[in-house]
Amino acid sequence: MREKICRPSATNRPKPPKPPKPTKLGMWERSSLPVRSMGPTMSYWLFKSEPDVFSIDDLKRDGTTPWDGVRNYQARNTMQSMKKGELGFFYHSRSTPPGVAGICRVTKKAFPDVTAFDTQAKYYDPKSDPEKPRWYCVEVEYICHLPRQVSLHEIKDVKKLQDMVLVNNSRLSVQPVTTVEFRTICKLGGLDGIPKIPKQTRVSPAEKTTK
Repeated sequence: MREKICRPSATNRPKPPKPPKPTKLGMWERSSLPVRSMGPTMSYWLFKSEPDVFSIDDLKRDGTTPWDGVRNYQARNTMQSMKKGELGFFYHSRSTPPGVAGICRVTKKAFPDVTAFDTQAKYYDPKSDPEKPRWYCVEVEYICHLPRQVSLHEIKDVKKLQDMVLVNNSRLSVQPVTTVEFRTICKLGGLDGIPKIPKQTRVSPAEKTTK
């Protein structure tokens, strides 16, 4: 005999709690970008840059850039695991305050970092051989600024973000970010969630000339 399962009737069933009201952002408005739905598994990342060297405004101006000059094996290995199309945070380090300024996307998987072979480059490495490269980088493109920057201090105050690599190893220049962490920071920054980005967000120079 099957066991009966008791369920509350439709009339006595408790009403679900009302969702919390969205936080007011003052002068900032929430982005109109569509929110990514739960689909195939995707990894998320965080890229650090000093804004006086290369800022998110510079990335917006340039469109894309190779994330070169990384000379840390853990950060290099992280970039080698990235896939085209994955999103990352653009983080301003050594700023006042440091924090997540916007979102970028991987447009090319890891390839040899040519600055390691250039004797005139700041990050030249005489031990890196073009035939057997030691250092790799990915190419990233600009997606958007967050409506408001999310500071490191804010991130450290959020319970969901206590295990974030940024909180526990803030010196690592390229880091993995979990889906929950990425979504949480997107919301802190004024978005409704992880934005759903079209495959092509920029127009190439060739396309501009044909229009």
